[in-house]
Amino acid sequence: GDVDGIYAHIDEITGAMQRRLTENKETAYFSKQLATINVDVPLDIQLNECILKKTFNSSLKDKFAELEFKSLLTKDIFDESAENDTKLEEKAEKRMKTVVEIMPSTIAEGIAAIEQSKAEYIACSLRADSFRFCLADEQAEAKEYVFPIMVGLLDVGFYDYQLTPLYKAVFEGKKRVISYNVKDMMHLLTPYEVVHSAPYEDVSILKCLADGLGNTDKLEFCLQYFGLSEKNTAYGLIYLFEHYLSNLRDAEGKLYKEVELPLVKVLYDMEKQGVCVNEAALREFSVRYNEELSALVEKIYELAGEKFNVNSTQQLGKILFDKLKIGAGVKKNKESKNYKTTAEELEKYADESEIVRYLLRYRKIQKINSTYIEGFKPLIKNGKVHTTYNQCNTQTGRLSSMNPNLQNIPVRTEEGRELRKLFTASEGNVLIDADYSQIELRLLAHFSGCKELVKAYCEGKDIHATTASQVFNVPLEAVSSDMRRDAKAVNFGIIYGISAFGLASDLGISSKKAKEYIDRYFENYSEVKNYMHSNVEKAKANGYVETLLGRRRVINELRASNFNVRAFGERAAMNMPLQGSSADIIKIAMINVVNRLDKGGYKAKLVLQVHDELIIDCPQQEVMEVKTILQEEMENAVSLSVPLTVEVNVGKTWFETK
Repeated sequence: GDVDGIYAHIDEITGAMQRRLTENKETAYFSKQLATINVDVPLDIQLNECILKKTFNSSLKDKFAELEFKSLLTKDIFDESAENDTKLEEKAEKRMKTVVEIMPSTIAEGIAAIEQSKAEYIACSLRADSFRFCLADEQAEAKEYVFPIMVGLLDVGFYDYQLTPLYKAVFEGKKRVISYNVKDMMHLLTPYEVVHSAPYEDVSILKCLADGLGNTDKLEFCLQYFGLSEKNTAYGLIYLFEHYLSNLRDAEGKLYKEVELPLVKVLYDMEKQGVCVNEAALREFSVRYNEELSALVEKIYELAGEKFNVNSTQQLGKILFDKLKIGAGVKKNKESKNYKTTAEELEKYADESEIVRYLLRYRKIQKINSTYIEGFKPLIKNGKVHTTYNQCNTQTGRLSSMNPNLQNIPVRTEEGRELRKLFTASEGNVLIDADYSQIELRLLAHFSGCKELVKAYCEGKDIHATTASQVFNVPLEAVSSDMRRDAKAVNFGIIYGISAFGLASDLGISSKKAKEYIDRYFENYSEVKNYMHSNVEKAKANGYVETLLGRRRVINELRASNFNVRAFGERAAMNMPLQGSSADIIKIAMINVVNRLDKGGYKAKLVLQVHDELIIDCPQQEVMEVKTILQEEMENAVSLSVPLTVEVNVGKTWFETK
């Protein structure tokens, strides 16, 4: 029961336990004293005097939002009534508009309200407990229609399937529908066989473009920030839509209307279609990797001279550095008091130590197996995986994917490349893979106006060999494969604002030599250096940089006091216009490819997008025409001062197309 009870029955306890309890009785009672909260402290104040007063104004609330102090934004600590600024008055006026909840007794009442309203927009929110809609009109009193969704027999409201006629009236109607994450809404409607054919607006995308921060916030957070009721989500959506739309510049408005909104339907169709997975091959990979992992562990035990937890960094550190004395004078981390055993750290000792090489191999195979083999198994449905694409999850505008993450499959190792064997065409079809060639380098040539780079691309020259010729000061015909490989690292390193130290690490050379390479590059391509510098200066002056189509990325890191954070901000300012423009271009290509396929009545379907790569599942008889469509639309997505080129390949598996 308690400590007193233990010592009252100490004679009933036997062996070492009794001895330890007896010897440490004083410690036990002292521990109890430490763990007991003293409620007898004399205080001269009452509890109600400890309540936090609303002493913070809206300017601090804006700063909290900028710094992403999301939990603080939800606290009821802001006294906005004392504020008189225009922005706050505008917010307050919107929030004070009366919202009347109407709970119709029949579905027909809701349908009638929609049909009789002259409102152009209808805002909708579909949750597990209710479906809500609000018609956007100029009336002083906003009406939010609420249809509770029953889960249990005793709940009040409607069963979800009973709402199907109402869903059809809204999402297959003529009014423009405002939602938060339209693609999710499309998936929610799919089980009811409701097609979201009505024109739509997506507040989540508007927010992402208006903020320029590339992060996804939940609807509840947005409502909290503007002081809107979390309950009246449909009405809140109308306010958020108007607010974010008014904060878009012309270029962002065009990007929203012409690229991001049409892309929603393209991504929904891709997710619904899914991509086929060879489950037999997956099982073979599973057996092979698990057998190799077991063999690697046994070999590691043999070399260590004992068994231990290979996945324990603490045990591993003791084995490697205390017992086997790997490395000279390796010291423990001051904070954790343990040795560093990261892959980067272990790589330093790979040449001298056999056990380290086995450990690195073990980690590589374990990651591939857990993430891509065992991790894929529960995600396969009817022979396919259906990844989820995120439009608002990166600061560059690139799409990301999850469950499974197909953007992150390793391609630099043989094991990683082999994973592509798992992805196959559907029965009787083939996969057509089209990949942009050096799109970011081509964009660098376009943006910088560098004559040498533009000329090289327009003449179809090997850009890495051309750079090697310049950097190593040799004739083009004298460029060796090693020189070309190093020049390739320089070319792509420049895009990401690589340092001499970083390039030296990539190429296995001294920092001094790496600095010479970078200096020679900029001597020959001075316009590139000027362009990169101008990006940083614009970001410092404006607070953001832009892509080809006007997508903004706000770079708050440039204002940081920490040098490393500022350096990261400078690299981001250099790279974002290139990577972001690449993202914009492939989105345009996706929309145009799908439009061509739909217009031509083709059965071929776009099933994958991975960075600069599009993959189509195509019937054999359509291959030649679809290859042409894919190449034409990707190469002509935008007009640049240099040509965009695409490499197109066909195969039964994704592996075969590479």
